[in-house]
Amino acid sequence: MAAMGGGEQAARFLDAAIGLLERVRDEEAANIAAAGRAIADTVAEGGRLFAFGAGHSSLAAQDAVYRAGGLAVMNLLAVPGTVGVDVTPAPLGSALEHVHGLAAAVLDAGPARSGDVLLVVSLSGRNALPVEMALSARARGLKVIGMTSAAYASATKSRHASGTHLRDHCDIVLDSKIAVGDAELTSEGVDAPFAPASTVVTSALMQATVAAAVGELAARGLRPPLLRSGNADGGREWNDRVMTENADRIFYRR
Repeated sequence: MAAMGGGEQAARFLDAAIGLLERVRDEEAANIAAAGRAIADTVAEGGRLFAFGAGHSSLAAQDAVYRAGGLAVMNLLAVPGTVGVDVTPAPLGSALEHVHGLAAAVLDAGPARSGDVLLVVSLSGRNALPVEMALSARARGLKVIGMTSAAYASATKSRHASGTHLRDHCDIVLDSKIAVGDAELTSEGVDAPFAPASTVVTSALMQATVAAAVGELAARGLRPPLLRSGNADGGREWNDRVMTENADRIFYRR
């Protein structure tokens, strides 16, 4: 059998991603709605929102912060050295995910407090950093929403001292449906699986959760603190007003 060409492989990946998104839509609807209600409750009560992820999982967290069409009160809870591949050498970021005590130190030094919501994104949910982040946040009175893969939690051993995974320390868990290995395609003549879909799916989960929160707030007769595109006419003025009105809940502007 001849190896597939580039166009065929691209179509296979897009079909795989669409299939995963359809599964998330159909199988995670109740959990997404619950996460949206939790976020809406916190926003309505004057609380703050935080998103955390390490490595490539940080991309979905970053996508919800200071985002056109997103909630202005969503803040990135960053752990230095783990936010992306800009750290050199890049494997250092992965190594930091295994350090015990780092998450607790970040929470102690940061602005998150009891009553806030923390969204923790971790595909495998097995490393010490995301597990400890969720565990420590709940101990401090935060509500934790986890975005992870149930397949990883079932098939891999935890790297946290407790032997637990991220999903074991969350109030609400959203399953990305990503298989162990995070690569959707295999092909003759290619030595390793390729084409990861976790960023596509987890970012969609994040935005679906925000959409659910916005809908919940609107249904309660409340005005969601949304940002507009700064590249649309009037967008900057709108955002200045929204960020000024919610200055006590925004930490990326300081």
